[in-house]
Amino acid sequence: MGQRLAVRPKSRAGSSARTTVAVQPMTLSVFSTELGWFGLVGQGDTVQRLFLGHTSAEQVRSNAVSQFQRDNPGAPLPEEDWHPKLRRAIEDFARGIPTDFADVTVNLEPATPFRKRVLRVARAIKYGETATYGEVAARAGNRNAARAIGAVMASNRIPIIIPCHRVVASGGSLGGFSAPQGVDLKRRLLEMEAAATR
Repeated sequence: MGQRLAVRPKSRAGSSARTTVAVQPMTLSVFSTELGWFGLVGQGDTVQRLFLGHTSAEQVRSNAVSQFQRDNPGAPLPEEDWHPKLRRAIEDFARGIPTDFADVTVNLEPATPFRKRVLRVARAIKYGETATYGEVAARAGNRNAARAIGAVMASNRIPIIIPCHRVVASGGSLGGFSAPQGVDLKRRLLEMEAAATR
């Protein structure tokens, strides 16, 4: 049975209308796994982005900072071990240990209502299972949007936690995968999960 990762927002002491809550900065965590180098960008208890399958820490940093600066020009992105519990869960996942990220808080913004529905449907696909683009489209309320599902999966900012690698083409084809190593990494992830759930 896979482990379940519980991540709950930190409680705040009593507040009033006059209380100002400081906004926590986004932070980058870079770490090595059996699937390559990963990077997490988080704020408070919320995952903003996840980078996977890079060949070096420097490659993760370059990619993360470049994308972060595009959305937040001039803002700093400090690096630290932002969320050790989540980092350890991802390391376990990369070792082939069935891991459930259902309780991890993620930021889906900015996104249209349709895109949010699609990402939530993809997130509900369990470890070791897959769904076709057409099945995801139907579950998201538009069975004729299979092609659009591919675009949403390709732009998923939080892979693994929102497991877009589990969304495949019909007829046995894997479809695409926009992470480094492309479809080879997608195949590796699916084979790893299948082996762990036999």
